[in-house]
Parts: sequence; C-alpha cells; structure tokens
Amino acid sequence: MDLNAIIENMETGDQDAALMALQTYNKKMTQCFMFTTDEEEQRERLGELVLGFLERDLQPSCQLACLETIRILSRDKNNVAPFITHTAMQTLSRHAGIAISHGNVDCEGGVVLVPFAENPDLEVIVEALKSICNICLHNKVAVQVGQELQLIVGIAERLKQCGEDQWNHYVRFFDLRLMFLLTAQRVVMRTQLLRELRGVSLLSNHLDATLGLCWPDTFEVARAGVEVDPDSEEPAELPPLSREKIERAMEILKILFNITYDANRREVDEEEAAAFRHLGAILRHCLMSSADTQDDTEEFHSHSLNLLGNLPLSCLDVLLMPKVQQGSIEYMGVNMDAVNMLLEYMEKRLDRGKKLKETMLPSLNLLTESARIHRETRKFLRMKVLPPLRDVKNLPEVGNALRNKLVRLMTNIDTDVKNCAAEFLFVLCKESVSRFIKYTGYGNAAGLLAARGLLRGGGNPGVYSEDEDSDTEEYREAKSQINPVTGRVEDEQPNPMEGMTEEQKELEAMKLVNMFDKLSRSNIIQPMMLGSDGSMTQMNSGDLRRMRDQIPQGQQLHLQTQLRLEPQQQQPPPPQQQQEQQDQQQQHGSGSEDEGEVE
Repeated sequence: MDLNAIIENMETGDQDAALMALQTYNKKMTQCFMFTTDEEEQRERLGELVLGFLERDLQPSCQLACLETIRILSRDKNNVAPFITHTAMQTLSRHAGIAISHGNVDCEGGVVLVPFAENPDLEVIVEALKSICNICLHNKVAVQVGQELQLIVGIAERLKQCGEDQWNHYVRFFDLRLMFLLTAQRVVMRTQLLRELRGVSLLSNHLDATLGLCWPDTFEVARAGVEVDPDSEEPAELPPLSREKIERAMEILKILFNITYDANRREVDEEEAAAFRHLGAILRHCLMSSADTQDDTEEFHSHSLNLLGNLPLSCLDVLLMPKVQQGSIEYMGVNMDAVNMLLEYMEKRLDRGKKLKETMLPSLNLLTESARIHRETRKFLRMKVLPPLRDVKNLPEVGNALRNKLVRLMTNIDTDVKNCAAEFLFVLCKESVSRFIKYTGYGNAAGLLAARGLLRGGGNPGVYSEDEDSDTEEYREAKSQINPVTGRVEDEQPNPMEGMTEEQKELEAMKLVNMFDKLSRSNIIQPMMLGSDGSMTQMNSGDLRRMRDQIPQGQQLHLQTQLRLEPQQQQPPPPQQQQEQQDQQQQHGSGSEDEGEVE
C-alpha cells in the first residue's frame, strides 16, 4: 500500500480502515531513519490527518498506531511542521500524561496533571513521549512551545511518583530523556527546574530510588540488600547495576549537569550546600559502582565525574567522609577509595591518548581542586604522582611513571590539556616554584611560570601544610650537577669556545646579535624581556637604549666597532637627493683641485 492509498483510507474517517492502513505503513517504515524529498507533501498530509484522528475518541489500538506513525514521521527533521504547533504539542503531551491542568492545584498547592484515562495505556504514553522527544530534538520552535505548555512541570510531577510501580522503565526513561532535551536547549527551563521545582533534590531522590540506595550515615551510602562481611580483608564488591538502571541513572546525571553547570562559580546558601553534599555522596557511590559491560561502566563513570566537577568545591569533602573499612585504601586515617579511583580513571584515559580534553580533563580538574582544598588528598596524590625523586639521569618527561606522563602533557599542543596538567603538578608541589622545577625541569615549567609571572621565582605559594623533606640520597648527591632547565644530570659536553681568543669570542657573540637583529627587523621573532613582575614583555627601542647605557664605555666602543663589521643594507635615496649629492661631490672635487693649484 503506497502513501497515497494510506492517505485516502485516512480521509474516509473510518477507524478500522485507518488502523489497517497505519499498521501497514508502520511495519514498512519501522527501520526507516532517512527520508527522501519525493513524498514530503504526502508525509506532511499524513501527519495532519493522524493528529486529527488523535483528537477523536479512539480505541487504544488506533491511538497506538497513530502515535507510532507520528514517531516515524518525526524522524524527518525537515518535515516536522505539522507537529510543532501549540495544538499538536498539547495533544501529544495529553497522550503522554504530562499535560498540566492550568488553574487547578492539589491540596498541597502542587500542580495537577490532566488525566488521560483512569487506567493509562503505558504503550500509548511511551509512543507519545518518543514522538515529543524526536520533535524537540529536531526543532527549536517545538522546544519553545514545550516551555509555554510547562511540559517540564508535568514531567517533574510524575518523577515525584518514582516509588510507584505503575510506571515501567520506558515511561521513566523517556520522561528523563525529554527533560534532558528541554533543559539542554532552554536556559529558562534549566532555571525553572533548579529553582521552582527544586531540581537537585528532586533528581537526587530519583537517582537514589533508581540505584536502590540506603544511608547508614548522613553522607555514607550503601546498596540496599547488599550485605558486607565485616571480617573480610577484601573490599566489598557491589553487584553490577542492570542496564535499565544504568540508562535511567545516566539520564538523571545529564539533567543534573545541565542545571548545575554554574554551581561552582556562584555562592550557594546552606540549603543548596546540603543538597549538593547529598548529591555528592550519591556520586561517590556511582564512581564505586559498575554496570554489566565495560563500555556502560565507563560511560556511567564519565557522567558522574562531569557532574562532580560542577559541585561547589566546599562540597567535595563528602568523597572522604565514609569510614575506613576492611579492604579500603587508607591514608592519614581517611578513606581514599574514591580519590584512588579518580586517579586510576584519569591515568587510563591518559594512556589511551584519544580526545584527552573530553575524556581526561574532567577527572584531572577534579583531582586538582580536591588537592588544593584537602590536605589529605594532596598528600595522598603527591605520594602516588610525585614520590621522592631518585631518577636524576633521565629527563622528567622520559619514562612510564605517572609523573613522566603528566610532564609530557605539559608540552601538549592543546593549550587546555597542557595547562591543566601543569596546574595539577604545581598544586601537588604546594605552588612552590623551586619544587615544581625540581620535578618537571625549568623548560617544561616555563609556560605555567610565565603565565603566573613567576619566572623570577618567589610568589605566594598559597596556604599549604608543611611537608617533610622528600629529598632522597640519590637526589642530594646529584643536586649540584642537575641542569635546572632539563631537570637531569647532563653528560659533560665539549666547550665550543675552547681555544678561541677573547676577541674571537666577542666576534662570535656579535654575529649572533646581528642574526637576532635581522630576525627581529623581519618580524620573524619578537625580542622579549623579563619584566619586574616576573612576566615576559616585549622589548622596545627604549629598552635597548637602557641596556646599551648599562654597558661600560669601553665595551660600547668595541660593540660599535664590531657592529660595523656587518653593515646593514640601506634604501637608495630618492632621485632628487641623488642629484644634490652628485652636485656636492662635483663642487668638492673642483675645490680640491683649486687648492692644489694654490699650493
């Protein structure tokens, strides 16, 4: 049955004929995701007819067939015009069960959803939600209409019923997927969900229910029904989460990321801080959990890390709050399981070497900020990343230790990657310039030091606790021989000026000066100097004059003599000036002859 025949059956208005025609079309197009331009007008007409049918009192099978057709037609991003009107979106939201009854409130002052049926058909709800998701994904006008219809309020109301068994996985999943699409595209809806609907608490509770958590202590999370053997020396392994739970949890994490994107850049009140700490405790549990497959586990951890990076820094202390148990990683009496997991996650992404900015930086940034504000975390990370220095023969960037890998990143072509790696190591060195150079070499450290105006050394190292002396015997013995630029003991090199006189040395130096001068005049290089604030600044003619004036008088004369050894090319004078010079030469020439005759 072709599309024209289906349209003819729909135009008859008969439910049975329409049902048969739509079921045939849906079966044929169920795997179609690419559409040609040949039948655009027919598809648009079919969409209008199907929407008209949904306004009628239909049998459930016909409702489902109509919504399946809309889901298929809405895959075509160039042909969603029939579905983005206010009436069409209202119809679909009513079938999805998220339409708001404006003007009505419940006994507690909350909104009331428009009842679609006493016993809602879950398949109808899912198909309607899928259709709205497709439409909002492809068209910004539909998102605007969704905002006007307060769809996010309707979804939030149903999310409050997360403990009820009447909603299956697919209804819950597509509720969350639609909320993600709305908050990803409209700032107004992000703000509404965060402020008016208390989105952090709402979604944290939904994530809690999805993962099946219990709370032995205020900020300590466990999996309900999982017993831990107190006598076991091995860390308790949580059973993997099912794929359905992982899918819903990841949608929740993405929505929370949307609405908290600026939380660590603004002041939060006590209520918000408590909600963020509660969420942080759940995220710590997410990092320690796994899925059925490695790919799902990595994606789940990635979303958890991204969201952790949004939380205010003062709320990250929940990562260290769980009690130390058998099998836990303990350092200074603190449970370091989460910090160690973050470090291992970061190193795995670093070893892969692909898309470092997207995959590695979130965990590296999180470790940097945690080390900056938590003394125990910094000391633990320093023990792992910057152990006492013993290898003084190799360059800091050579080797397979984590320090070597991070130092290599400090010269990465991606500015964000190299800055983040340098900042992490700088924090582990307590922002001490000398210690930073010790572990990385001055050449690798110069970028960060120049950006901070610390090329002269010094600076304010910040508020850090005192550490014990970490110099090993090997380092102390070789310290005087270490080249601070490369960060290692260099082999003795022959002196290139051996056997040269002082005049020859000065001549070679002036040749080098001339070469730099040519490069500067050709704008190939820009001469720089170290400013009084420790940052690099451009040199101008005044700076050069001041440098010349600081040279002793005898050396200035010798400098001018040497510069004359390589005269610079000058532009020829204009023709008129050339003629004047020739006339002057003729006059001077005749004068000398006259004087000769007098003599």
